[in-house]
Amino acid sequence: MHAVVICGPGADRLAGRLADALAGRVGVVRQVAEDGGKPSGASRTSSESADDGTAAGTVHTDTADTTYRLGAESWEATGPDPSLRDAIERLAPDHDHALAVGFPEADLPKVVIGDAEPPGEVIARVADPDGPTADLVAAIEETEPFETLESLVAEVKRAPDADRSGAIATFTGRVRARDDPDDDRTQYLEFEKYEAVAATRMRAIEDELATRDGVFEVRLHHRTGVIPDGEDIVFVVVLAGHREEAFRTVADGIDRLKDEVPIFKKEVTESETFWVHERE
Repeated sequence: MHAVVICGPGADRLAGRLADALAGRVGVVRQVAEDGGKPSGASRTSSESADDGTAAGTVHTDTADTTYRLGAESWEATGPDPSLRDAIERLAPDHDHALAVGFPEADLPKVVIGDAEPPGEVIARVADPDGPTADLVAAIEETEPFETLESLVAEVKRAPDADRSGAIATFTGRVRARDDPDDDRTQYLEFEKYEAVAATRMRAIEDELATRDGVFEVRLHHRTGVIPDGEDIVFVVVLAGHREEAFRTVADGIDRLKDEVPIFKKEVTESETFWVHERE
């Protein structure tokens, strides 16, 4: 799934037009006022799922108790406020695109309307929210996919050989705050990679591992940018006939990713900052 922020005057209007222009299922996450009205910069979040621009579900939070209301073509939930990342992650397993309306501080690629200078990566800047969308669609399609463990598992379950599979094995690597109780706490890790080389190498590893007997699908994904302690970094997912080949292939997948893919890690602790490869 490709996930981007749309921010600036007319962001909601542009998001609606992009939802019509993008192929596949499109989810929209909006920042709404406390009274459920138009965006006002308040912290409450709503999300909608659209296929060909048609609303298929909404989420809004009002109380501390969680309630789901299910209809034939829509659903609602009330409960503790989700973060933007929570909402995007909920869309990832079965959507092709997610558009976050507002949220200029979010750590996602951004389409900016007007002259604002939000932090992070700006993939496109437009003067008119009612202007052409073709270039914006192309820019969104070129962003790095937003993946979660759940979205990768959902993807392999849709594989042609899924009915022959009796096992899905996964590995999740996360940011460890400290090795020992007395260590300085790691505040975050920052990852950089040679984009084309890293992506090509990961796809090659996936293809090679998937040729093993009894292995049907392999997916590798490594996040880049700043990742705070406690968050997930890397995923390996294997669809296989039986657990033995699934477990073995997961272990080989993460070992080969770490050994063969050009990804560089900066560690920021409470007392220092350093590139990990310079100390190895």
